[in-house]
Amino acid sequence: MSVLTDTRPPRSAAHAKSRRVRTRDGWWATFFLAPQVIGLLVFLVFPLGYAVVLAFMSWDGLNPATWVGFDNFATQLTDPDFLRSIWNTVKLAVLTVPIGLALAIAIAVGLNNIKGGNVYRVLYFLPVVTSSVAAALMWQVILANDENGVLNTSLQKWFGITGPDWLGDTNWVIVAIAVVTIWSSLGLNVVIFLAGLQTIPPQLMEAAKIDGAGPWRAFRSVTLPMLSPTIFFSTVVAVISSFQAFDQIFVLVNPKNNEGARTIVYQVYKLGFQDFKLGMSSAAALILLVLTLIVTVVQFGLQKRLVHYDA
Repeated sequence: MSVLTDTRPPRSAAHAKSRRVRTRDGWWATFFLAPQVIGLLVFLVFPLGYAVVLAFMSWDGLNPATWVGFDNFATQLTDPDFLRSIWNTVKLAVLTVPIGLALAIAIAVGLNNIKGGNVYRVLYFLPVVTSSVAAALMWQVILANDENGVLNTSLQKWFGITGPDWLGDTNWVIVAIAVVTIWSSLGLNVVIFLAGLQTIPPQLMEAAKIDGAGPWRAFRSVTLPMLSPTIFFSTVVAVISSFQAFDQIFVLVNPKNNEGARTIVYQVYKLGFQDFKLGMSSAAALILLVLTLIVTVVQFGLQKRLVHYDA
């Protein structure tokens, strides 16, 4: 009669081996995650926490900081320059977000229905990968109010229209900035909407055609509802980007000499790096953060009624 023997290692030995494997994997995970975590703490968490504390202090970067409580916030919320920067930022968002997204949707729908669309996708995406400083310098030449200004010279030559001082007139500068912003972000939005259009089941469009829906009816009743999650995502990103607009504006226009181009981020920069009022600058930055959070929360609240997710 044969005797069966258990050749498995003792449970305690298997448990110890499993624990060693988990420990080794944990050390490797820590090794690979440590740079990212350290960078997050050093460049995001610590600066954000320090800015929150500094917003309640008065400090010029040299002399000892003094606690002033909410005085910095009260000063900014009653400062005409800061209130004007908020208004300019809101105007920029109102101009760039709906117009930019509408153009991107129209172009994406067109590219989705033509052959050789990949070439046009690359062309539309080029401004996204172009240096913002280089793009701003190019637009300076286009919008200049002199004999070198491409736009005004063309308007005068072809239509006999004398164009405004796009970059110098307080009433027109925000329009010029909006045009540059829409141009620079259009390619990214087009690519995003093209990806969203690829997710729409073709059976829905075929059913709409069978029911007698024309191109506009099919777009309004099928494409837009199915594209609503992508539109919502792009809207949130576009609004946040418009609230943070700075680099192109700083190069394209000198906001110091044109109050119509002063946005909230420029006001933060001016207070911190020109006036050396670091407490005021931190308070302005936190106000911008709160405004961005409020607008984002409102957008997420509206998505329940406006966004349709495919089950």
